[in-house]
Amino acid sequence: MFHVSRRSATLPLLSLLVAALAFAAAQARAQNGPDKDKEEPPFHEYKGVRIGMTAEEARKKLGNPTDKDDKQEVYSVNDNETCQVYYDDAKKVFAVSITYLGGKAIPAAKNILGAEAEAKQDGSLYKLVRFPKAGYWVSYTRTAGDAPMTIIAMQKIQ
Repeated sequence: MFHVSRRSATLPLLSLLVAALAFAAAQARAQNGPDKDKEEPPFHEYKGVRIGMTAEEARKKLGNPTDKDDKQEVYSVNDNETCQVYYDDAKKVFAVSITYLGGKAIPAAKNILGAEAEAKQDGSLYKLVRFPKAGYWVSYTRTAGDAPMTIIAMQKIQ
């Protein structure tokens, strides 16, 4: 009769789990790319609005919002571009999201992230890069189609 002890069955599973975690950590480092150690990403402000600014300072840069509540303000820049500014409980900017609905003035992913973002087969793309020294992450998202929507966001790392 062949007998496998619980301990001898657990060791290979544990080794497999450790290898999987090491691989996942390497993939996460690879996704961040070489720019993760920079002080700031290429995209660190939108029209002068930066993470950590007060709501009052942000309004001075962007003007009057088209819509607002206690936690966010929406700005319509033009027919193709809107911006949302999100505030924490201290009324400081903790996230900024810019949406482009078509048009030609959309920044390239490399100019925003400092690295290329590989498009999927349908033409859409998504990439997020964390910048721990700067204290926030930046993402670039583009939908598929003839008139894609592009969203550029930066958010404080919680």
